[in-house]
Amino acid sequence: MYLRSLGVYLPKARMGAEEVAALSGLPVEVVREKLGLREKPVPGPEDHPAEMAAWAAEEALKLAGFPAERLDWILSMVEEHKDYPVWATAPYLAKRVGAQGARGLDLNQKCATFLGALEVARGLFATRKEVGAVLVAGGYRNGDLVDYQDPHTRFLYDLAAGGAAALLTREGPGLRLLGLAHRMDPELALAVKVPVGGTRAPLTPGNLGEFRLRVEDPEGMKARLDATSIPTFLEVIREALEEAGYTEADLDYLALLHMKRSAHRAVLEGLGLREEQSIYLERFGHLGQLDPILSLNLAWEKGLLREGSLVALAAAGVGYFYGAAVLRLEGGLHA
Repeated sequence: MYLRSLGVYLPKARMGAEEVAALSGLPVEVVREKLGLREKPVPGPEDHPAEMAAWAAEEALKLAGFPAERLDWILSMVEEHKDYPVWATAPYLAKRVGAQGARGLDLNQKCATFLGALEVARGLFATRKEVGAVLVAGGYRNGDLVDYQDPHTRFLYDLAAGGAAALLTREGPGLRLLGLAHRMDPELALAVKVPVGGTRAPLTPGNLGEFRLRVEDPEGMKARLDATSIPTFLEVIREALEEAGYTEADLDYLALLHMKRSAHRAVLEGLGLREEQSIYLERFGHLGQLDPILSLNLAWEKGLLREGSLVALAAAGVGYFYGAAVLRLEGGLHA
């Protein structure tokens, strides 16, 4: 299975570190250096998650010169907070790109969904010999759900908006998938959520202000993540490398989701990588499950990926999910 082409859509509007600082009361240097955010894309009036996913999907198909009619499956990773509540998006993406004959699934592992989508796609290629092409696409704007006055959700101040897509094909050229690894941490199952608007606490006129992302047990979550987050990232990356037949010494590039600057450096140091072997997304913020695609796309544009480059992707999503993938570039992208 090859990751053949990428598409990225980013809204034009930006929120800078100064505005985040003003909204939150944090010093601007804390936003820039500790949170690792200089600016992030924020949605305009037409930038809805499924629409942004469709625009990115169209871009990925266009760059590869690949007709939508040839798509066999569409895996949607459009975020839960989307155009309409209680709505599936894979059929809409098929309609938008013109893949009328495609099958589809909606997937959700929060910010680790792209790694889950790769696992599902690998299974489709392995078990269904007729499958030749799978499109993965998502849109994200959970920045709408951030309360900048809540210090317990400071780690979410980087949430941004955008769309991204990847065209996967049975044959190359592209980034050949060599290994995957996944983990869950059920201890954090209820740690981060929107506490109202579901069946346990339906929306009422009196609780609309609580329709924001909240942390249930801030001290407990911090203690758990301090003890497990970086080790688990390293564990899944090494497991994916082992399946691929490599070690961290062989890595050329790491596409890592946006996180605070110190955590990013800790993952690089744990793998023995130099800072120039990854792109820190300080001018993009965190686009949830889209970060690995954005990072890969930036690396390709900057010439950091060459023939034979060994690449790892790593992400985590609240819930808690962790995932990693290892790929090798064979023949270039968008071909």
